[in-house]
Amino acid sequence: MATRNNLPIIRAARTGAATAQLALGTRYFFGKSGLPQSPGTAFYWLERAARQGLEDAFLMIGEHVPYDIVTTMSRPHEAAPWYEKAFDAGVLGAGLTFARLVLDNPRHFDAAARRKAVAALRDLAERDNHDAQWMLAQHLNNMAGPHDHPAAGDGPADLPAGQVLLQKAADAGIEAARYSLLEQAWDSADGDAYLAGAAPLAEALLQRHRGALGLACNEPQQAAALTLEPHEIGLLLRLAQVLQRHGPSSPVRSRKLLELAAVAGSGQARYQLGLLHACIDEDGRRTFPLYGTASYKKAVAWLLLSANGGHAPAWHALSHIYARSEFSHRDLPTSRRYLERAAEMGLLAAQFELANNAWRNRRDTPQGDISAIYWWQQAARQGHPGSREALQQFAPRLNQGAWAGAALDRIPARSRKAHPFLCTRLELASAFGLTRPEALLLDVGGADHGHCLEVNIGQHHARSRRRLIAIDGAQQRSLMNLAGRLFGDVDCGYSGPEGNYRQRQYRLATLVGEDR
Repeated sequence: MATRNNLPIIRAARTGAATAQLALGTRYFFGKSGLPQSPGTAFYWLERAARQGLEDAFLMIGEHVPYDIVTTMSRPHEAAPWYEKAFDAGVLGAGLTFARLVLDNPRHFDAAARRKAVAALRDLAERDNHDAQWMLAQHLNNMAGPHDHPAAGDGPADLPAGQVLLQKAADAGIEAARYSLLEQAWDSADGDAYLAGAAPLAEALLQRHRGALGLACNEPQQAAALTLEPHEIGLLLRLAQVLQRHGPSSPVRSRKLLELAAVAGSGQARYQLGLLHACIDEDGRRTFPLYGTASYKKAVAWLLLSANGGHAPAWHALSHIYARSEFSHRDLPTSRRYLERAAEMGLLAAQFELANNAWRNRRDTPQGDISAIYWWQQAARQGHPGSREALQQFAPRLNQGAWAGAALDRIPARSRKAHPFLCTRLELASAFGLTRPEALLLDVGGADHGHCLEVNIGQHHARSRRRLIAIDGAQQRSLMNLAGRLFGDVDCGYSGPEGNYRQRQYRLATLVGEDR
């Protein structure tokens, strides 16, 4: 609560007196004269004094108000002139905030202001201000382009100016600069450079959160929650990946990194940790055979956490584990159920594997081949070459349906309206390559499975064999929808309105003018 001595200043500040606003903002900033220390409230009054052009307000803001507080303004770029004047008056720290406000909001400033911002950064960088070196390095590297990173082995004299500044900022301990160098090493596939730069950062993270990892090692379900930044989780995941390509101790070190990221809630880390405990790779093949036996209990626990978090590859890995003969809880129905979940979530490898399994067991599983076509189609839509090759055997044989197109051309328009069932059958035969018996005897409603056409007329035509035709494209699907609506309530058997096979043949021959 404001003291009696502050009341006159507060009243004057509320009436718009700039000097009173400056005095009140200063007292709130430092917690003087009985007022609580509140940087937000202090900036509220200092901003109002600065908008009235009070020079001391510029200096106060430039020297004491950081960038994070300025961004609470609705239009933070309006504060740039205040920091500019403070920097011109000799407040060096204001130059950093001025440059950041200008470069982060370039559309609000002209070229002269942007040049002055860069000049301020250069001045501060030459004075060994490492934050300025980092900001200037970002600006110069952005101007140079995202693909102009230095090659391995370049000496300092060969590096561009932005890269030199970036290296200086990283050597000075600016964490963002260190992560930027790691990103460059990763993009250039320089594993040794990434390992050298990431190892100290990862070790610092492990030391900082050591207490939260004890429980996670044995009871994943009870792991203590902790918070890591996305770039920190990315560092742990990438470093674990690099370490797995190195010496005998690599799986142990990788496991520690993945455990930290997993406890922080990373689904990818939980997935990779589960694979590491199970000693398998993404395809279910055995890995690290010389580094101990698999711990399927821990693997399943971590993979379930990842899978329930929406990570499809974890369901795929669980399906591999539950299908392994050495797993004490081996359960093939559970393995298939997990594989279906991964496929339903769009995982390409799971879709192709599920299709192959369904095709392999088609004689033992009702409609197994129909299911196989569906999953091959899903994988083919994602560009899988094996699925496209498998679907070729179910493509329409258009040469077999040429007769239907010729027959349609010989039927007058008036006759087409009088015989909608027959003409629709001829359209299906032309689009899907059906033979004459198949076209005339097809159960249109029962043959449509959404993604494929099941042609099975063996009950009425003994010499015909059941076959499947994949429905490909919107045009074929639209034709099947129209046919489905037409035949929706119609009995396509011999007791229906179309009659038996001989009657259908006679009707067709009559319409197209064939001699019987």
